[in-house]
Amino acid sequence: MSASHSQSTPNRLAPIATGTISRLARWVLAHRRIVIAIWVLVFVVGGMGAGSVSKRLSFNFALPGQPGYETAKQISHTYGNGGESPSSVVVVTAPAGRTIAAERTQIAAAFTRARVSVPRVRIVDYGATGDQRFLTRDGRSTYAIVFTPVEKTFGAPKVPQRVTRAVASALPGLQVQLTGLAQLANSGSEKGPGVFVETLIGGAGALVVLAFVFASLLALVPLLIAAVSILTTLLLVLALTYVVEVSFVVQFLVSLVGLGVAIDYSLLIVTRWREERDHGRENSEAVVAAMATAGRAVLLSGLTVAIGLLALVVLPVPGLRSVGYGGMLIPVISTAVALTLLPAMLGGIGPRVDWPKLRHEAQASRGWTAWTRAIVRRRGVAAGVAVVALALLIVPLFSLTTGQTSASALAKNGTAREAYDRLLAGGVSSGVLTPMEVLAHSDEVQVVRERLAAVPGVIDVAASRAGDSIRDGTTVLLAIPAVQTDNSTTLAPVRAARGALKGEPGAIGVAGEGAIELDYQHAVFGNFPLMFAIVALLTIALLTRAFRSLVLAVKAVLLNLISMGAAFGLMTWFWQEGHGSNAVFGIPATGAIAFWIPLMVFAFLFGLSMDYEVFILARVREEYDRTASTDGAVVEGLGRTGRLVTSAALILFLAFASLASAPSTEIKVLATGLGFGILLDATIIRALLLPALVSLLGSWNWWLPRPVARALRIPHVPRTVAEGAQ
Repeated sequence: MSASHSQSTPNRLAPIATGTISRLARWVLAHRRIVIAIWVLVFVVGGMGAGSVSKRLSFNFALPGQPGYETAKQISHTYGNGGESPSSVVVVTAPAGRTIAAERTQIAAAFTRARVSVPRVRIVDYGATGDQRFLTRDGRSTYAIVFTPVEKTFGAPKVPQRVTRAVASALPGLQVQLTGLAQLANSGSEKGPGVFVETLIGGAGALVVLAFVFASLLALVPLLIAAVSILTTLLLVLALTYVVEVSFVVQFLVSLVGLGVAIDYSLLIVTRWREERDHGRENSEAVVAAMATAGRAVLLSGLTVAIGLLALVVLPVPGLRSVGYGGMLIPVISTAVALTLLPAMLGGIGPRVDWPKLRHEAQASRGWTAWTRAIVRRRGVAAGVAVVALALLIVPLFSLTTGQTSASALAKNGTAREAYDRLLAGGVSSGVLTPMEVLAHSDEVQVVRERLAAVPGVIDVAASRAGDSIRDGTTVLLAIPAVQTDNSTTLAPVRAARGALKGEPGAIGVAGEGAIELDYQHAVFGNFPLMFAIVALLTIALLTRAFRSLVLAVKAVLLNLISMGAAFGLMTWFWQEGHGSNAVFGIPATGAIAFWIPLMVFAFLFGLSMDYEVFILARVREEYDRTASTDGAVVEGLGRTGRLVTSAALILFLAFASLASAPSTEIKVLATGLGFGILLDATIIRALLLPALVSLLGSWNWWLPRPVARALRIPHVPRTVAEGAQ
């Protein structure tokens, strides 16, 4: 049967499929007041508890069992500072005509006073080391590296500021400034609009899109579903914090990803409900029919998003694991609300709020139908164009560098930037921002120091004589690298230091930013193959059973990989290489992407992208079962879902754009990475490459080997005669 003939066939009221979701829908309709009352109660309780969530979230970045982290933990335990907490740098500058040498005694006394007035700090300075490298070339500035206790804060730590004030009060007439990675990262606006305001901004953007899609008061219904989903999820996250530590990142994702996911699911179900009513079904039957079809796709989508987040759970990093199981609540709760509260509302007030009904769903979208027909006619050309475009976007991925954002991209102005530039201009290494903390036995410290001094890339090994660097028979040495060891391309000195001290009885371990970065690379990226294998196999099994096709399931996973590769490539090009980050956000090239961001983007984007695959292919499969024509099914399927997918993607993009207003550069990178990925997936992948590939594959789309069918308990469905004749 041709595509055009399929389109001209009048719509018929097909029997409503029986199954668990249909029975659930009928039960909800029969008890809709009870269902609504329960969700209203949960909504109110969630609203009361939402404000307490942020206070209980964790800033823990532990890496149990990794050498750098274990050394850092020992330093923190013994000295009460450093190790797990990044260092800061206090810069003291004498006015013109005066030198640090002339003020040496007063400066040393000022730092000694700071040690007393600010407990539990460790300060390595010129006075305590006598090291000439702590002076700039012009002799007018000196610096001290300050280690403080771990602070639970999203902004710059407060204790280094107290040290700076204590030093400044003892040195009138001298300029005292504070810099460091944390200070540079927060030297601009320290406060963004906040999660609540960001969610409202994302919701406002979503309302505009929904108003266009529905052209009626129905646009408000998905927002209500999203509000209930978000507050319910936050309530469960709050309960989860009493059992395990949950990362602070979860609050952003619950609010903004939750907004997009809940609206996506509502959009699919409400649109199908309208379609069934436009075909002549009575309201309750239209609800059941929508749930039997679109509701099933929502359940499948929720499972695929949850599977994507399962990837994070297998990582040996507690912080990322908590994002995994905290994030898994988003699709689970959104699905539960969409499958219960939404049909209860549609079964009651649905027809009344569908006013003024300016848009009808009796026929597929003319624009999307025409577009898909053109792709089917020129499927080879369409697939080729998509592949070339994606290949160009993927190319920058091969230069992806993981690590911290470079200091040059963290701040363009402010006192932290001014102090950092003064050090660089004075010949001080940028490595002072990322010193290696080397824990050694005090009676062997000289041997350890000599070995470190011989390490390539290490320009200085500072040994403080102050008591705050010597405790319980141990001493902390500072190995200063020639360059900031902040990403995967600059870690050679750290690797060399570890190698030089291996087997040295006087050395206990190497900590610091570079050492932790190495640990993360080993723990995270070393486990990526296992992570991907679990996600891919579970997803293929789930989709094979849902679509009764092994080819469609494998193709879905492969398209997701291509989609994410393009998203990573664009993120690398935009942020790491700086093609646009400065113009859009005023942030120059970051030089690297924080190690955790690709993992987070993978976990969320894999599931979110699969949402769109499921939305489209579920309808394509339904149409194929009705017509036995692949091309006809593609045309009708995308004609019915194209507007939904692009609208859903736009809503998620607006949510991520709102998230990008956060002050943290790393949150901006995460938000734009997810936003890029969603737009690319909904356009080049789902609207161009997907229909072209399905049309090209023809009858092979529906291939299901008997052993696979038996293993997944699927009745074997051979290729149809009609399909084979095409």
